[in-house]
Amino acid sequence: MKKLAVLGMAAATLLVLNGCSKSEGQSEKAPAPGASTGTISLMNFAQPAEKAILDKVIKHYEDTHPGVKVDMMTVTQDEYGPKLQALLAANKLPDVFYMGPESVRQYVDNKKVLALDDYVYNAAGADVTDLYEAALNDYRYDGKILGQGKLYALPKDFGPAALAYNKTLFEKYGIPLPSPTEPYTWDEFIDVCKQCTRDTDGNGEDDTFGTGLNVNWSLHQFIWGNGADYLDPTGTKVTVTDPKFVEALQFFADQTNVYKVTPSASQAASLDTYQRWLKGELGFFLAGSWDISTFNTTLPFEYDLIPWPVHHKGDKTATYRGGVGWAVAANTKMPQAAAELALYLSADKEANQMYVDQDLQLPNLKSLASAYTEKDSLPKNRQEFIHIISESGKPWPYNQTYNRVWYDDFFLSISKVLDGSMSAQEYCEKVAPKMQKDLDKALSKVNK
Repeated sequence: MKKLAVLGMAAATLLVLNGCSKSEGQSEKAPAPGASTGTISLMNFAQPAEKAILDKVIKHYEDTHPGVKVDMMTVTQDEYGPKLQALLAANKLPDVFYMGPESVRQYVDNKKVLALDDYVYNAAGADVTDLYEAALNDYRYDGKILGQGKLYALPKDFGPAALAYNKTLFEKYGIPLPSPTEPYTWDEFIDVCKQCTRDTDGNGEDDTFGTGLNVNWSLHQFIWGNGADYLDPTGTKVTVTDPKFVEALQFFADQTNVYKVTPSASQAASLDTYQRWLKGELGFFLAGSWDISTFNTTLPFEYDLIPWPVHHKGDKTATYRGGVGWAVAANTKMPQAAAELALYLSADKEANQMYVDQDLQLPNLKSLASAYTEKDSLPKNRQEFIHIISESGKPWPYNQTYNRVWYDDFFLSISKVLDGSMSAQEYCEKVAPKMQKDLDKALSKVNK
């Protein structure tokens, strides 16, 4: 999740350096392949296990592309944003690098990245059509609308965020296990959370809790599960004063202040909710596909995945899908070779199988979905991740706008709602004008 902030830094630099001259799109004539031999620069961040897989992909790529060498610079996630900013400012972007969906418009409109369609759809060695269409659509842009048009990156990963529950705790307290496919209603969710919230040692303080969700990563699911959103369908109007939006925010705060099914502020200060989840003290917690390897080597209990709760039966469950993509610099001297490297990094089948085997991420390939869902390890309901990718996943609210300033406005003083000192209604009415003003500023950049 931290990837979003890291990659957003460089995208913001584009607005400062270049303004936002609207791109007219790249030429429709067949592109030149560029040099067929030479060195391709690549920059990324990766944990050691992931880098070992990338090393194998690059070896495979170099073996199938005689005369081409890959110079990979792997940095820490904290280092990546500042380094990319510096290279962007100097007009020295790596040939291949990470770009998030929220950055596509800035990079394309400023002509910093290459349209990949003509290079990858007929390339040998990896099959772009085996990638999830929803993942590809996150990197399509026609100069006006994100999600359609030419393709400007290939998914490095595609991280869905499901809701996990502590199966061992449920069984200990005699709570019926939830459906793997049918979401709880809000009332059902609170009822189960109350059953999980108990003082087990008789000292007058609860020791286990229903949940302890972070507002930055888990509020959206309740908003979407109540049929609301941050923006209207045109993406031009802030809608946080919609009664359904307000209702969802109040419900989120009430989990602590009214229903008392989360750790109190003082309890959370002494041990944060992530650590409480790891210790088995929470009934529910967010689980991204990126968490599974850690959970399976750390958690002292059994867990599984379910859809996020909805307000009423029949409402549609929804959660966000994250991830970054492999982009190619527009000024690369080796466009064909660089685009094919991006394709290998995204769609190499052996590499994707290794990601499955090590639970580092979901496979990018549809053909490996069953290899992931049928693994004989926790969570049993891995299909929920696939369902998020194909049906219930939504992009981040700010992906369609030119920056996320308007979105960040919403969370600046959200603690006042969370601690009960301000109602959701009052807060949303107060923050909406500032959000709209900053959204208008962002949209004015698009229309220049």
